[in-house]
Amino acid sequence: MAFTAEDHRFMTRALRLAARGLETTTPNPRVGCVLVRDGEIVGEGFHVRAGEPHAEVHALQAAGARANGATAYVTLEPCSHHGRTPPCADALVAAGVARVVAAMEDPNPVVSGRGLERLRAHGIVVDGGLLEARARELNPGFISRFVRHRPWVRVKIAASVDGRTALANGISQWITGPAARRDGHRWRARSCVVMTGIGTLRDDDPRLTVRDVPCRRQPLRLVVDSRLQMRADARILEGGGVIVATANGDAGHRAELEARGAEIWDLPDGTGKVDLAALMARLAERGHNEVLVEAGINLHSALMAAGVVDELILYLAPSMLGDTARGMLRLPPMETLDGRLDFEFHDVRRFGPDLRLLARFATP
Repeated sequence: MAFTAEDHRFMTRALRLAARGLETTTPNPRVGCVLVRDGEIVGEGFHVRAGEPHAEVHALQAAGARANGATAYVTLEPCSHHGRTPPCADALVAAGVARVVAAMEDPNPVVSGRGLERLRAHGIVVDGGLLEARARELNPGFISRFVRHRPWVRVKIAASVDGRTALANGISQWITGPAARRDGHRWRARSCVVMTGIGTLRDDDPRLTVRDVPCRRQPLRLVVDSRLQMRADARILEGGGVIVATANGDAGHRAELEARGAEIWDLPDGTGKVDLAALMARLAERGHNEVLVEAGINLHSALMAAGVVDELILYLAPSMLGDTARGMLRLPPMETLDGRLDFEFHDVRRFGPDLRLLARFATP
């Protein structure tokens, strides 16, 4: 299918609409829809939050009778099943839409391909794959949860230009400037879960809430605490919404944390540590799409060793802390460069004096 310049323009608009739900749709995907008739947008909408109407329904309501004979540009295949809302594919059929352009198929096996087939069965022209890469970038966690049965995991690290994340005594506030820290809160806002380790909790006593940017939904907060050492007066417990993953711990202290509203998950790996792969599987089962890790060298290194990290968000400050300061990761000794971890930079931007690098594992 050769898509026209107009097709690209209207799908670009649908993608921009979908991004408006970046912080709120979990566990659902971010989806936008634009209805076009005779070259004019007659209706548009995006999915705001789970349980509320999908993007297609908002667009159809805006278009009314003008939806008849229109083309629908949708960033994700219209659903074909009854969930908390009726099937969008049926709504498009009932409205008399003539053509549907979908950026990508839905990875949910309940839907995958079925929505598009239902449209074709009713004589609607269906074209797929337009700007698919951009559509996938909107929903990496939703895709990961259904394809790999675990969330998309980002590790956020603030470091000096020589790769140091804290002084030897643990002091790390603040290596980067206000603009970089504000951007970090944007990543928190779009995440389903913000994860840290007991070391960071002990050193910094963070709240891990979204504060520096507008946010309509606070993410869950998760602490990896193998021996259940977390203090009952830790600031992270303020306001609830906290999960503590542990391998063992005192029953009395467990009850104390639960009384503060913490949910305790027992996930031992047999060596006294938390089974991180099992933790990610549990998060996926709970419908969590994206996890942002803000921790220290121990948890970062353990997550890398467990093979559950997808992306690094590196904020580099124009300063040096020297080789006595703490590093980013603890990796096994290497005899040759063949053992190195290779990444691809997906984005490089400047925030105030600092650089932000988005890096993913290089494709072999």
